[in-house]
Amino acid sequence: MKKLLLAAAIAAVAATALVPSASAAPSPPPGTLKWGACPAAAYPTPDLQCTTLKVPLDYRDPGGRKIDVLVSKMPSKHPEKRRGVLLTNPGGPGVAGWDFPQYLTLPGLPAPLPQSVRDAYDVIGFDPRGVGHSTPVTCDLTPEQQAIGNLPYPENAADVVKQAKIAKAEAEQCANSETGWMLPHLTTANTARDMDSIREALGESKLSYSGASYGTYLGAVYTTLFPRRSDRIVLDSNLGPDGYDVEAMRGFGRGLEDRFPDFAKFAAAHPEYGLGTTPAQVTAKFYELAARLDKTPVGEFTGGTFRGMTFGYSYGDLSFPPLAAAWQSLDKGEVPKLSGEAPTENDFAARFAVVCGDSVWPRSVATYQRNVAVDRIRYPMVGAGAANISACAFWQAPAAEPKVRITGNGPSNVLMVQNQRDPGTPLVNARKMRSAFGDRARMVTIDQGGHGAFVVAANKCANTTVTDFLVTGKRPAHDSFCGAETP
Repeated sequence: MKKLLLAAAIAAVAATALVPSASAAPSPPPGTLKWGACPAAAYPTPDLQCTTLKVPLDYRDPGGRKIDVLVSKMPSKHPEKRRGVLLTNPGGPGVAGWDFPQYLTLPGLPAPLPQSVRDAYDVIGFDPRGVGHSTPVTCDLTPEQQAIGNLPYPENAADVVKQAKIAKAEAEQCANSETGWMLPHLTTANTARDMDSIREALGESKLSYSGASYGTYLGAVYTTLFPRRSDRIVLDSNLGPDGYDVEAMRGFGRGLEDRFPDFAKFAAAHPEYGLGTTPAQVTAKFYELAARLDKTPVGEFTGGTFRGMTFGYSYGDLSFPPLAAAWQSLDKGEVPKLSGEAPTENDFAARFAVVCGDSVWPRSVATYQRNVAVDRIRYPMVGAGAANISACAFWQAPAAEPKVRITGNGPSNVLMVQNQRDPGTPLVNARKMRSAFGDRARMVTIDQGGHGAFVVAANKCANTTVTDFLVTGKRPAHDSFCGAETP
């Protein structure tokens, strides 16, 4: 869950004219990419090779300024079974993906990438433009700004005004940074064009794809811009067809409401944490702790950071024990001991660049005050934080083109998989993406909670369905359902 949890930690109306399918820039002749060693990673990556690809900053000017995109490859070890390349993306935006192919094979995952998929494809990863080892973007964010996170929880309308001042400063820092020139071009559409440049440089006529979380929107944009170059497209834990716009961010509030009963059931079944012996008691403890921490923080833990922690750690069942232990510590007035990867300044900056650049956001502080008041009631756990104002309200670098409109135009080659109780990309928005695709897609809904269904969750029905589609092309004839499975 490491990658998806990192995406959660930094996770947070537009024009929808269809953008013409811009051609990818001239790439190195197929087969001439020079593969070598990859950067250091948090875990061994012996199966990966890496290279750097030059791509246009602006695809309307393919001969103009270039930026770097780091690309990785986990080659199939059985050429006789290989059918092509499978490009992957772990989500974000703002999350590096070069080591994602190796991550998908780690034995500690609930259902590591099957050997049949590894045989059928060279599995490809990449750091999206602006991220990590690709040409990175910065907003010169201070540690204090980064500590605020993506869900600053406002107690009242005045707190929204306070956050607006912070958000405005962040937007100005992004625009005035040494990489401000990149911002109008750090869009999902241009990242999709980079994917097609990768396809071309690899010498492939088509590209298969597996993307999670924000990666579903990226994949949807790619297969909309390049429908005839799309082979088998898997979208796991789906955003709506407008990506991370203001409504998707507000969707985090709905997502935690959907997901929290799973944690409440877990905590109630483990009385050693002292959080209650029924789900109702655990739910009451949530509100009790949030109110107590609002009045008297424990270290840096306020009611707002407690709510944000609960949201982030709801992404996977494996995070329930440390989350319950953290609640237990806070209940005793002790600072919890948490582990995990801290987002970098680049993670935050790249997220701002894509999220703020992809969509047109409300600019009135009063609009966010109204949204906060509404969502405090609609989604009382974290809704007010999800509806709060961000740098996007003051963004000074609008995208150079309109947003891509997702439609049903193209081959019927998209498989969506979606947990019923997903905190980060709730089912209600996945259904909107499914509707936008029309007959291009089939959706498998799974009776389980958490963010991520393929590989990172154990439901055999879901994992088998995705594997069969990638390896054989077999896809459900209609939308289908995978029931809950006992571990």
